[in-house]
Amino acid sequence: MVFHISDCKKYLRCPRMFYYESQSQKSEFQPYVRLDEEITMLAAQKLGVTERFKGSVGDDPSLALEAMKEYDWLIKARFEHMNLRIKVPFLHRNGEGWDLYFLHAGLFPRSDDMQFYCETVWVLRGNGIDIKDYYVIHLNKDYVRRKELDTNRLFIVSDCFYNNNNRPGILVKEAIESQIRDMRMTLLEMEGCDYDTLDPPVRTSRCSGRQKCRFYEQCFPNESVEEPNAITTLIASQYRYAMAQDGIQRLRDAQVSLIEGTRMQYAQIRSDFLGGQFVDRLALRSWMSYIKYPITFLDFEWERYAIPPYEGMRPFDVMPFEYSIHVLEEDGTITHKVYLSVHDDRRDLARNLINDVRPTGTVIAYNADAAEKIRIQELAEVFKEYADSLLSINERMEDLQAPFTCGAFYDTRMRGLWSLKVIMALMDDPGYKALDIQGGMDAVFQWRHLDYGDETADSQKIIEDLKAYCGMDSYAMTVVFRWLKNLSLQPLV
Repeated sequence: MVFHISDCKKYLRCPRMFYYESQSQKSEFQPYVRLDEEITMLAAQKLGVTERFKGSVGDDPSLALEAMKEYDWLIKARFEHMNLRIKVPFLHRNGEGWDLYFLHAGLFPRSDDMQFYCETVWVLRGNGIDIKDYYVIHLNKDYVRRKELDTNRLFIVSDCFYNNNNRPGILVKEAIESQIRDMRMTLLEMEGCDYDTLDPPVRTSRCSGRQKCRFYEQCFPNESVEEPNAITTLIASQYRYAMAQDGIQRLRDAQVSLIEGTRMQYAQIRSDFLGGQFVDRLALRSWMSYIKYPITFLDFEWERYAIPPYEGMRPFDVMPFEYSIHVLEEDGTITHKVYLSVHDDRRDLARNLINDVRPTGTVIAYNADAAEKIRIQELAEVFKEYADSLLSINERMEDLQAPFTCGAFYDTRMRGLWSLKVIMALMDDPGYKALDIQGGMDAVFQWRHLDYGDETADSQKIIEDLKAYCGMDSYAMTVVFRWLKNLSLQPLV
């Protein structure tokens, strides 16, 4: 049995995840960040690689060992030791030894993925390969693309990892030497891992943290029937599972010394005491006082690129390709406009956005500070002629998420979540359920069919589905806003 570093990561994080992954059917991988060009070969241009051996998927490891006798550069070479198989981005002969270049498809390589770096070196040493110097080649945050891609400026070669301030920190070689360990015992455990050897599941922050494990329901099949006021729904609580294991089941019974005391947590706990819903009407009224008619509800969809494909873009820049606008008048009248582009139509999108957003009144987006405001700021930086008009939109923007994140409202049926879909579900609104596209990344994946010119895809249906999904987001904001306004107008208790 042959393993890869990704298998080791899964096993060391959670043997159950490793086992379930090994038994599951592999699905097509859809990257969150677009990487159309082969980054390895672009990096090879930066390194000045000419004559080289280039490995391929399924290569026998002996091919790389033989190539080391003939070539000074090896790219994507496969090596294996003790059934652990690795792919090495770049090896370069340095006298009697070799220099190792890791490739980081990001802006600031950090020492938080030492398992990957150390296990790569462990396998190379197992093959008797002497590594002299260590480097990481990564994307340059300051690079701005012109008409042609400049690979020399696109990449940076560093012998250091970066710290949390994005400054060069510990040397790559020093970090690896201090943390490398023998993998033999781990690999033997992985070989013997089956369902009967697994320990009972224990919930930790790794199970349902920022990215929920996709096997969560298999480990905890009964959690879906837990009460909406379960202590495990307590937002941003590092002790929620510990409290549950100690017999604390409900939000109202949370141990005071074990809660962080945020406004959202206060709203959650109060909602449980009040029969399921907490409303701070004074806070809602205060927020509503900033909202002026006509109200423009705005939602963007966008693509993110690791390698900037168009002029004026930087690594990992975002390109909006769609927006939807619903305008709510004071008399209740609603109008709708949607813009959808393919390829680089940012200038046209910016121009249409300025025309479609009302010149007066409040602009509302959901999670505005982390999404729509940033997209508009980026457009203003690229298209200077529209900067004043675009930035005036930001000056009038309010975040519809604010009443939920500041603890002005909470319903236990939210179960610790506050997305638009969750809030709409409180009102039994079926809007999202009828859509063929069910999430933001699904929209991006469908749009890629248009951008790639996929002749096998039903382009017209994709266009209709994209407009319906983005339109539902801006429409949902009108529903949630009017619902919150009605709540704020109810008598104070």
